[in-house]
Amino acid sequence: MGVATAPSGTTSESDRTVPGRAHWLRVARETADDLATDAVAREQAGKAPFDEVSRLREAGLLTLLIPAELGGGGTDWPTAYTVVREIATADGAIGQLLGCHYFLSWSARFFTEPALADRVALQSAAEQWCWGGGFARQEPLLTLTKTADGYALDGRQSYATGVLVADRLAVRAVRADTGEPLAVVVDSTRHGVRIDGDADTFGQRLAAGGSVEFDAVPVAADDILGSLSADEDTLSPLAALASPVGRLLSVQLLLGMAEGVLAEAREYSRAGHSPWHPAWPVGSPQDPHVLTAYGELTVLTRAASALADQALEAVHGGLARGEDLTYDEYAEISVLVAMAEAAASRAAQESTARALDILGARSASSRLGFDRFWRNARTHTLYEPVTHRLRDVGDYFLNGAHPPFVLPV
Repeated sequence: MGVATAPSGTTSESDRTVPGRAHWLRVARETADDLATDAVAREQAGKAPFDEVSRLREAGLLTLLIPAELGGGGTDWPTAYTVVREIATADGAIGQLLGCHYFLSWSARFFTEPALADRVALQSAAEQWCWGGGFARQEPLLTLTKTADGYALDGRQSYATGVLVADRLAVRAVRADTGEPLAVVVDSTRHGVRIDGDADTFGQRLAAGGSVEFDAVPVAADDILGSLSADEDTLSPLAALASPVGRLLSVQLLLGMAEGVLAEAREYSRAGHSPWHPAWPVGSPQDPHVLTAYGELTVLTRAASALADQALEAVHGGLARGEDLTYDEYAEISVLVAMAEAAASRAAQESTARALDILGARSASSRLGFDRFWRNARTHTLYEPVTHRLRDVGDYFLNGAHPPFVLPV
């Protein structure tokens, strides 16, 4: 099954001039290698990632999901997921930034009519926009008030990814007169928008997170992408698929962190010494403690990866079904993604914590930067806890209940 990334007719293989999946995976690996060279120094400096976004832009990764005929990379979600995971192995914060960008820049495909989605994508590709923000419900709510020329957006969003470097902000706001939640796009430079880098998190510090305040910001009709209502009379199964599509990005991000810390720990182990037996090289067959720990973490991560692959296949199939998707099919997809979230969260938290134990006291060196993996993974799992996802899985298994429409933070 394939995902139709454009609402218009497909292009035959003979007419294709855009790079394929292999090209983008190679670009992702090269970009990840580039980010890895100075990952520790950049993370410790904690500056807004304008340079990192420039690297993504120059590599062509920001427009990856935009249809080729609209000026983008013309690839699909499975490729985008793999790219996010690859970037996250080197830098989890930039992986989060890129994943958020993909989800928000694609969101018009879920919530609005194809013509408006095309216009948004065309301009995003032409101007190489980086997107930030988020559609998760927050308190207090942002509000849209009707005006003579359209709407005015007011309120404060306490945390949103990418806002410090974003060209466009995509946020959730409710109409003051009806209470309907809507997806809204705002130019980050517009008068009345104030962005504050006050997140001050101990991890994911390069995800460009912060708060955004809107003071009577003008919003035109074309800036409203569509409804975020969870009412099944309003929300189609295809639009509801935005939830597992977005949450599967979190899965790939967590797996990238787990794989990244294990890869770096392995390289260090091969050159270091055992914390239990100084005479034995770490990672050698003589050190059963280290071998067992690596074995356990490898199994844990590979198992989570296999479940993520099943979830990805289900999401890919749901996107291919398009308007023919049913609510029962959506529920099955959403539950499978929730299962993958739980497995990936455990793999990331255990791998990033236990890798420090494997390396021993040497891992406490700030120069090596191994702590950044644990801090990044733990910060992300605090913002995206899996407790509710496990409850959804249990309710579906026991009672056949459809999971709620929940968008990622």
